[in-house]
Amino acid sequence: MSDTASIPLPRQVADGYLDELIDLDPITGTYLGVPQSADRLPDFSPAGQEERAVLARRTLARLDEAEEQPGAKSDAERRCGRLLRERLTAELAVHDAEEGLRAVSILASPAHLVRTVFTVTATATAEDWAAVVRRLHAVPAALESYRAALQEGLDRKLYAGPRATATMVAHMTEWIGTDRNWFEEFAADGPESLRGELTDAARAAGGALAALRDWMRDVYAPAVTDAPDIVGRERYARWSRYYNGTDLDLDEAYAYGWAEYHRILAEMRTEAGKILPGAGPWEALAHLDVHGRHIEGVEEVREWLQGLMDQAIEELDGTHFELAERVRRVESRIAPPGSAAAPYYTGPSEDFSRPGQTWLPTMGETRFPVYDLVSTWYHEGVPGHHLQIAQWAHVADQLSRYQATIGGVSANCEGWALYAERLMDELGFLTDAEQRLGYLDAQMMRACRVIVDIGMHLELEIPADSPFHPGERWTPELAQEFFGNHSGRPADFVESELTRYLSTPAQAIGYKLGERAWLLGRDRARAARGEAFDAKAWHMAALSQGSLGLDDLVDELSQL
Repeated sequence: MSDTASIPLPRQVADGYLDELIDLDPITGTYLGVPQSADRLPDFSPAGQEERAVLARRTLARLDEAEEQPGAKSDAERRCGRLLRERLTAELAVHDAEEGLRAVSILASPAHLVRTVFTVTATATAEDWAAVVRRLHAVPAALESYRAALQEGLDRKLYAGPRATATMVAHMTEWIGTDRNWFEEFAADGPESLRGELTDAARAAGGALAALRDWMRDVYAPAVTDAPDIVGRERYARWSRYYNGTDLDLDEAYAYGWAEYHRILAEMRTEAGKILPGAGPWEALAHLDVHGRHIEGVEEVREWLQGLMDQAIEELDGTHFELAERVRRVESRIAPPGSAAAPYYTGPSEDFSRPGQTWLPTMGETRFPVYDLVSTWYHEGVPGHHLQIAQWAHVADQLSRYQATIGGVSANCEGWALYAERLMDELGFLTDAEQRLGYLDAQMMRACRVIVDIGMHLELEIPADSPFHPGERWTPELAQEFFGNHSGRPADFVESELTRYLSTPAQAIGYKLGERAWLLGRDRARAARGEAFDAKAWHMAALSQGSLGLDDLVDELSQL
């Protein structure tokens, strides 16, 4: 008989899994601020992917034992066990379907991960830069392991979409540059004492990137020319589970997207009339692009966004949230060239030595309309992604390292961030017509994501009451036209967005469906507590429970 005292509880199992995963995936370690990860990169090959799957299966077996222990029934242990089981099961479903053999994406392909990790790698000391040299030397093997996975995918007729492939080739071409590659640009900030080593290693990394680009352009792209860009219902359902943490009724979700579309459109028409009487929403937004308030200059917009987040912290802390001092620190950054069009956020290191950071891709622009930025930075920064992810890191000792770091469910995180935009509107931060129309435009974008992401991948019928091609079946071409017709954003952004949806199926629907889950959980908690409901206390309890899939999230939020 086993000694039950030696069997760990779910939170210990989760943290043991994280420790082993960091060893296999030093990119994850770097985002967490683990120094030992700073000079290595993962093995993206089929064998490397299988190693991570073996770890997941072994961890699930350990979790089975852990959940039988008497101490596993506490709220903290129960939530962690639910999350770990759901996440590993979803990840294994994706792995077992061999999706890693066609991992071409414009956001998070292994090539993107290899480049982006350098932007969060420590560079404060000569010792840090020596680790950068070693990591640069690891780039060729990492990119070759990724190519090997794609080659096996070709051999097994597991193809990525041609549109995502072409866009990824274009991204890599931009990273390669003409005079200096991206790695050389990055290494140029290193100390003179390591100049020669940094230059040689960066050139080798750039050469490996060029070799991968050439192979994808000359071998991979021709091989997938006739492959579909869409994934179909079976693959979509699998990815939906992965990104949303629940088995969605996809037809119901599609109908919900349309309902939100009609609701938001009515509000947009009202706000547009305040800006340009008689104009429709996108005519008013086009007017704002030229005549609305804007920021001139890249550094100037970075500083302005920093000020926007600082102001939000000052006005929300103590009234609607209770923020620890280290959670109050967040930095505005400009995204490196060659990024996708959408802004993004990276969380703090575990010890907060690197703060949370928001990133703005400029897409070569130097003039930035304000209407397009305010609610977006409430989403990416405060009270959106930053408050949730930094709070998880702050209460990691009450959760587990796993819950506080890599255990996040995309729809939970994106749903909170979209809820945060709506919260700022509810609290009266968006009374200006320009900013409120920009907020509604962002809400419309998320409703359209649900419609077109599900619609085109499942080839659903456009409803008869739609103002756009009623009765026809969705295609990527119709989806891009529809999205462009209902967005105030430029054509290159729209094209990038549609390619993102094609290459990362079901991720984009989590914003609106996650927001719905957060709102439902709040409504149920308010109904249960009546006049005793305290929104500030509810927000902090909700932000301190760690991530959960959408079904579990609604259950837990309702009880807070």
